[in-house]
Amino acid sequence: MILSLAPMEGITGHVFRRAHAECFGALDRYYTPFVCPPRVGSDFGKRYRAELDPANNRGLNVVPQLLTKDADEFVWAAGLLEQMGYDEVNLNLGCPAGTVVSKGKGSGFLRDPEALEAFLQDVCARSPLPVSVKTRLGIERDEEYERILEAYCRCPLAELIVHPRVQKDGYKGRPRQEAYGWTLERAPFPVAYNGDVNTVGDFEALLGAYPQTRHVMVGRGLLSNPALARMITGGPVLSMAELRRFHDALFDGYRAEMGGNAVMRMKEWWSYAKGSFEDPMAVARAVRKARRVEEYDAAAQKVFRTERLAG
Repeated sequence: MILSLAPMEGITGHVFRRAHAECFGALDRYYTPFVCPPRVGSDFGKRYRAELDPANNRGLNVVPQLLTKDADEFVWAAGLLEQMGYDEVNLNLGCPAGTVVSKGKGSGFLRDPEALEAFLQDVCARSPLPVSVKTRLGIERDEEYERILEAYCRCPLAELIVHPRVQKDGYKGRPRQEAYGWTLERAPFPVAYNGDVNTVGDFEALLGAYPQTRHVMVGRGLLSNPALARMITGGPVLSMAELRRFHDALFDGYRAEMGGNAVMRMKEWWSYAKGSFEDPMAVARAVRKARRVEEYDAAAQKVFRTERLAG
């Protein structure tokens, strides 16, 4: 079984990956939040250099994810990634953000299965790295996935990661796992599942329904409970001491990278991590008003002293 971390923009970057691996053990695979390829002939911009720097990902199995609909830029970026030592590249066809979709990128590319298939045939033929895809079912209706899956099945993908929602769902509603099941039955390449695996029970239910599952990608569930992958493999539950250690490592890493702006990044993390506590709202209130590093640090340490983890 492969357990991997989903790409979540602004949260699961290299600082998070390193801190999580050090505190809870490395996952089998990590996917970077999406990276926009540079123009052909250029290098990755400053925004993405730290994320892709091999030194920041040493010892971890990291797969860069690209967001684009330009085949030449995708292939060029794959060449740069190969030179850095990466051995796979992933295409983002799942981002539901309106600003991305309006440009025909992310899940917006799913509007035109014929153009998507042409793109994939082209980049799979020319890319120096194997190409995997993370997808949704379509834009508005699950029925769109029939044509989209047919297009995928004609392409030599390294893997297809299925998040069984459509773009208009965002992250609301129940994932339609039946579509994942259809993909397992029909795809000529490896298939992975992503979507609302938030507890050990969710994982066990997925495997009970689809025992041929070989790769599960976790996202929000691991942000809420960073010990989730360990628990899935039979390890101990999360303790307050290790959650505090993880928090401190994460905060130190963000401060080193972005100074005082680390406070806002940590608040993003708390929007998920509060779910590990008996009283999530009390945790949210404790850190919400902090603005400066000193205020935030005092508020966070108070949470660890006074609040209790959920059972």
